[in-house]
Amino acid sequence: MQFDSLTFVVFFLGLLALYQLPWSWSARKWLLLLASFVFYGAWSPAFLLLLIGSASVDWWLSLRMAAATAPQLRKRWLLVSLAANLGLLGFFKYGNFLNRNVESLLAAIGVHWQAPVFDILLPVGISFYTFQSLSYCIDVYRGQVPVQRSLRDYVLFVAFFPQLVAGPIVRYSEFRDQLEQPRRSSADGVVVGLSLMLLGLFQKVVLADTVFAPVADTGFVAGAAPGTALAWSATLAFSGQIFCDFAGYSMCAIGAALMLGFHLPDNFRSPYAAVGFSDFWRRWHISLSTWLRDYLYVPLGGNRGSQWLTARNLMLTMLLGGLWHGAAWTFVAWGAFHGAWLGIERFGRRVLPDSTLLRAWPMRACYGAFTLLVVVWAWVWFRAPDFATAASIHGAMLGQQQTPAPVLSTEAWIALASFGVLVLAHLLTRSFDLRAALGRAPAVALGLLWALLLAAIVLSPGAGRAFIYFQF
Repeated sequence: MQFDSLTFVVFFLGLLALYQLPWSWSARKWLLLLASFVFYGAWSPAFLLLLIGSASVDWWLSLRMAAATAPQLRKRWLLVSLAANLGLLGFFKYGNFLNRNVESLLAAIGVHWQAPVFDILLPVGISFYTFQSLSYCIDVYRGQVPVQRSLRDYVLFVAFFPQLVAGPIVRYSEFRDQLEQPRRSSADGVVVGLSLMLLGLFQKVVLADTVFAPVADTGFVAGAAPGTALAWSATLAFSGQIFCDFAGYSMCAIGAALMLGFHLPDNFRSPYAAVGFSDFWRRWHISLSTWLRDYLYVPLGGNRGSQWLTARNLMLTMLLGGLWHGAAWTFVAWGAFHGAWLGIERFGRRVLPDSTLLRAWPMRACYGAFTLLVVVWAWVWFRAPDFATAASIHGAMLGQQQTPAPVLSTEAWIALASFGVLVLAHLLTRSFDLRAALGRAPAVALGLLWALLLAAIVLSPGAGRAFIYFQF
């Protein structure tokens, strides 16, 4: 069930209507849990059973950790949780990937072994809810959050449908009070939430699916040799598509939750206006980048060691962050590229003096433009089906292809212009609080905005693609 489907519209309107009835808070939580099961189970009942089973195991393990008095026993329960969660993720997401690589490694040393192929579908959103549940167990082990003794409330935290499939990844510390304090729909929450959902659907249906995706698809074809113009237009189009697709989902999730009285954290904050690579990761997929920071980078040592140890920790974090996105070496390369630039940037800050010149707007503008260029360049690995295609596109972007440059289509020019407008919008909203602005907007302005967005969404000839991050 996708946010941009008629099925979801009917489902959500029915849920909103039932939610307004004078239920007790306990009854409304049962209603939300049932709705979350229906939402997720619409993909596959087997996926739903896996989700419930995984959440129930973590709930039970957290109770064992809370009851344990010896530190070693608490640590053992945590290790069981880590093994269960990462083992589940590894089997469903990386089983075939590991088998193929072991087969290739053995073949390289002369050992011929036919790896078994697991005909297993990847459960939708497994990376998101696994990380969410795992963070809770780690926080209970650390003593940072109290244990949740209600199985219903814990499963509702993991399975809350707006953010279940593609985030944002919500921490238990952010959701605990919202589980305990009764939530109701409010007029302001419905107005702002509906505005966010329409904006998110506009980004997904109109921009990602209709404007950007067809142009991106023309360049990222395995075995093709695109010219320079096509390579750049396809890469810039994908840069627009990946943002509008994922940020669109996050905005819909935040808006749907707000209409039910819940507040989810922002997941994007004008990332294409970032000045520097650490700034980019403070603005792009914020819930994942902070998760990797708190549960991987800091435990590895963070920046507490030498310069080289810090660089190692950054690289390991980004390598695993890249692998989290997909079972392919292209994702690892994407993560490694970002890790390298984060390390270079940190080294540069130690070497170069923090002078007024470096803080001046011309220098910041140049570094912001360079950051955007490198981020766009890296998206090639994220989108390309293999290294050969990525190398071909990168070579074409550098003008190394000898094929004649094709004339760009009208669709390509529209996509390029739209990406330019998108970057400009990010520059203008670097410190913009969208929720607050929507809450202050006059009713007439909001009504006009809703009408324009709805008309664009309904009239859009988009192909109805699944959200890109569903595969992660």
